[in-house]
Amino acid sequence: MNKKNKPVSVIIPAFNEEEGIEKVLAQLKSLNLGEKSEIIVVDDGSTDQTFRMASINGVKVIRHEQNMGYGAALKTGIRHAKNEIIVITDADGSYPIKNIPIILVDMEHADMVVGARVGKKAQIPFYRKPAKWFINNLANHLSGIKIPDLNSGLRAMRKEKVERFFSILPDSFSFTATITLAFLTNGYSVKYTTIEYYKRKGKSKIHPIKDTLNFIQLIIRTIMYFNPLKIFLPLSFAFFIASVTVLIVSWLSGRVMDITTTILFVTGIQLLAIGMIADLIDKRGRL
Repeated sequence: MNKKNKPVSVIIPAFNEEEGIEKVLAQLKSLNLGEKSEIIVVDDGSTDQTFRMASINGVKVIRHEQNMGYGAALKTGIRHAKNEIIVITDADGSYPIKNIPIILVDMEHADMVVGARVGKKAQIPFYRKPAKWFINNLANHLSGIKIPDLNSGLRAMRKEKVERFFSILPDSFSFTATITLAFLTNGYSVKYTTIEYYKRKGKSKIHPIKDTLNFIQLIIRTIMYFNPLKIFLPLSFAFFIASVTVLIVSWLSGRVMDITTTILFVTGIQLLAIGMIADLIDKRGRL
């Protein structure tokens, strides 16, 4: 447990996880997190035995009558948590519960500690690796920060700071990626600790193409929310370059494309102006 013996609230979102939930709960109980700590399972409208299995294990269970999404389940759990330090993990047995005490020690000097699924012991399915690589590199580029694991589902964070971003946190799997970017772009301390990653119990709820597109969209949207110039400056520069390129090529070919060159150049100016105004609004909003 953490050095100062601070109580924690462990939140487990669960949707049709009857194959893994009991083992995860047993592992959590074996950690002896302390009397004032709590384990909260948010059953997100499961149609199998997840709710019953969680209920008979002596933990707090909150049930959504219908499936609302991974992020929605986490937000429900965070709202009901009574402790300041929040730990989240999955119900499918894919994350190493044994690493939670290490994460809690690191929380003594951080606002968030993320279990990073890196290295040979992280058994990430092959079909998810290209999308994960692309998403991580896009987030690294746009945020300007090296992020070992953008959307790990094993992490600890401070409730007060997470609740600050509730209005922009999605109800989908994008919750973890969004909160990572929100913390990093607002100057909060985020640490990473290497963890293993196991083959899950039961069927995955992730849709590779749909969820990858959603992740890309949220990365761009989140960066625009906190640092809009990171998006608008490259776009503006691209239009400036395109206008000069069209001018040179058309001049060399003997037919100057004045209108196209002008449109591209003016578009670049407009994007730069929009980015600067958005950045000003963002900075003033934080005063």
